Amino acid sequence: MRVTVFGIGYVGLVQAAVLAEVGHDVVCVDVDSDKIENLKQGIIPIYESGLEQIVRQNYEAGRLNFTTDAAIGVLHGEVQFIAVGTPPEEDGSADLQYVLAVAETIARHMDSHRILIDKSTVPVGTADKVRERVAAVLAQRGREDLGFDVVSNPEFLKEGSAVADCMRPDRIVIGTDSRGSEEVMRELYAPFNRNHEKIIVMDVRSAELTKYAANCMLATKISFMNEMANLAEELGADIEMVRQGIGSDPRIGYHFIYAGAGYGGSCFPKDIQALIRTADSIDFDARVLKAVEARNERQKTVLFRKIDRHFAGDLAGKTFALWGLSFKPNTNDMREAPSRVLMEALWQAGAKVQAYDPEALDEAQRLYGNRDDLILCGTKEAALKGAEALVIVTEWQAFKAPDFDFIKQQLRRPVIFDGRNLFEPRRMVRKGIVYCSIGR
Repeated sequence: MRVTVFGIGYVGLVQAAVLAEVGHDVVCVDVDSDKIENLKQGIIPIYESGLEQIVRQNYEAGRLNFTTDAAIGVLHGEVQFIAVGTPPEEDGSADLQYVLAVAETIARHMDSHRILIDKSTVPVGTADKVRERVAAVLAQRGREDLGFDVVSNPEFLKEGSAVADCMRPDRIVIGTDSRGSEEVMRELYAPFNRNHEKIIVMDVRSAELTKYAANCMLATKISFMNEMANLAEELGADIEMVRQGIGSDPRIGYHFIYAGAGYGGSCFPKDIQALIRTADSIDFDARVLKAVEARNERQKTVLFRKIDRHFAGDLAGKTFALWGLSFKPNTNDMREAPSRVLMEALWQAGAKVQAYDPEALDEAQRLYGNRDDLILCGTKEAALKGAEALVIVTEWQAFKAPDFDFIKQQLRRPVIFDGRNLFEPRRMVRKGIVYCSIGR
């Protein structure tokens, strides 16, 4: 099938590459000419396991192409994915200007029936706005005879495992009232739907809300566990024992019930805020969502508060080793990352940071540039040298079995602040390390 993808960011590039991998003929359109040229040379703008190889192989095979020419993209595919960004406005609501701009572009160049697929995470009612914009442009052109459909097809990718999630999806949500569009979408996703039925068809507005509801539910589980962790500390309980106790209940399960330093990334914070703003727009008080957001913002400060308390507020001139900059493992994404909140608080207090991350060093350099109070280190060992204490913010595999004797030798004090509960407290006591974790 001939497919066009507008927006070659995280979602668009992964979706395009995976569709090409199973044999579809895919053209990717983006306004960033540098990004397009880099992709043609196999230079991937994001870190995602397995993505670079798939992009290279399918570009060389001619199944995946990149262009800045929107007209080429519109004329190429009957199916037109809209996967551009929906950044938050100042009030937290989703900015739809890029989505609607693509809809207008498609309407300006289309010469036959097109199916527009909202792949971006968009508020309920966006498909109606897309439909109105396309119809208006077609009317201006005097081409009301051209048919089109608007489908909601939200993505459910996890950063760090996006290629696998796309190749082997848990579910494929299709929001449409058109039988014809449903059949086209079933054909498009047939290669991913062979083992058992994964396609769930519903009306467009329900599909739009499904994406937000899923992310908000997962964020709620995280914030709930962080609340329990704070309570456990006050009551003398161990949140890791509590996690095992409640996770064994199949109604709850073990996923997303790890206490920590708060969630970040491009999805959870933005989607919580956007759904709150949607609720506000219809005078509905989304109390649970507001509490989830408030708890997470508070949780991002927990590591700094522990550090500040341990050193009795005397942080000026001290240097701290920081392991982990990305908001989660297996990505270089630092959007809304707890590491940023921690570093900025340490700098405000006059402290310095020696940081290491397996993939996010370039991103940290891009965000913060050159500054005297930030040293980006090439290894986790280098970050330790002469630091007052070690702070673990991201649970990369490389951090889970360190040489504790070496850590003690390199640090000025044998202190670890662990924002991800990687180690067993009694073991740290036996090692002679002061160990401050979350909810224990």
